[in-house]
Amino acid sequence: MTGPLPQGATLGILGGGQLGRMLSVAASRLGFRSHIFEPGADAPAAQVADAVTTASYEDVQALTRFAEAVDVVTYEFENVPTSALEVLQVLRPIRPGREALRVSQDRLTEKDFLSGLGLRTAPYAPVDSLEDLHRALGAIGAPAILKTRRFGYDGKGQVRIMAPEEAVAAFDALQGAPAILEGFVDFSHEVSVIAARGQDGSVACYDPGENVHRDGILRTTTVPARLTASQRQDAVLLAGRILTELDYVGVMGVELFCAPGGLVVNEIAPRVHNSGHWTQNGCTIDQFEQHIRAVAGWPLGDGSRYADVQMENLIGADMDRVPELAREADTALHLYGKAEVKAGRKMGHVNRIIRGT
Repeated sequence: MTGPLPQGATLGILGGGQLGRMLSVAASRLGFRSHIFEPGADAPAAQVADAVTTASYEDVQALTRFAEAVDVVTYEFENVPTSALEVLQVLRPIRPGREALRVSQDRLTEKDFLSGLGLRTAPYAPVDSLEDLHRALGAIGAPAILKTRRFGYDGKGQVRIMAPEEAVAAFDALQGAPAILEGFVDFSHEVSVIAARGQDGSVACYDPGENVHRDGILRTTTVPARLTASQRQDAVLLAGRILTELDYVGVMGVELFCAPGGLVVNEIAPRVHNSGHWTQNGCTIDQFEQHIRAVAGWPLGDGSRYADVQMENLIGADMDRVPELAREADTALHLYGKAEVKAGRKMGHVNRIIRGT
């Protein structure tokens, strides 16, 4: 289907987590239906979607029925199996396109892509053997981080190497998975840009947010970030360049390190992003509606910020604070409907409006 999707059209969303949930809510506000494809039972998105297919990504018949029931396919996470995409793309458009997934699913491919654009990244080298790791450490030095090339998130699939003699233990910890060694970047803080590109090639970027991580998990994002006017402009321009190079349609998160020599790209995420949740209470058009607009062929919305906001993730036992948070002024609760509280599990987030003194 070409052109803007009509009212009542159905958006297929691969993945039923909290991002799929918030995408479904945004779709409903614009008069669209949502259909979730998710292998796990009782997914957060299933509570708000119009339809749910619970099946494996290897189930060709289920994928086919899902595709035939929707008008366009999008996704809430980047590690969708290639085999599933091959089934779906024959039947329905997939937005963002598969090139963005190909690049982002492999850390080495992603670093090569970014470097090829002339953007700064951490020094890196592929590691397929212990000999490779020793060579890479000789070139890059320690401290460094050994990461699996695929399937790592929230600090998983990576090991710090503080000295060369830790190489063997680090390599063994990844159990032979193809890996990449990344050198440390001397940076003051991390920021991220949430950017969108429409089917017509137009680009809209939100103000960069400043991120704080703990134990490999994002804890807070604050806007405005500590950036000079020049840094802010550079961040937005490089995000737009990445989107255009990929012929991207949808919302993307671009994580950046603020280093003495300029901005360093940490990674890209071809989807709505945790560090963009602040837009729900700081902008008229939040990142979820922006993504729906893009994949549905609508004009992009105005991403201007009308308030300073701090987003805080509610992780695990943070849910005990919900009654207290519900009484706080200028605080918006966004809970994900997950039945079981687990340590390290994202259960919701709050957006606090920052008032001037």
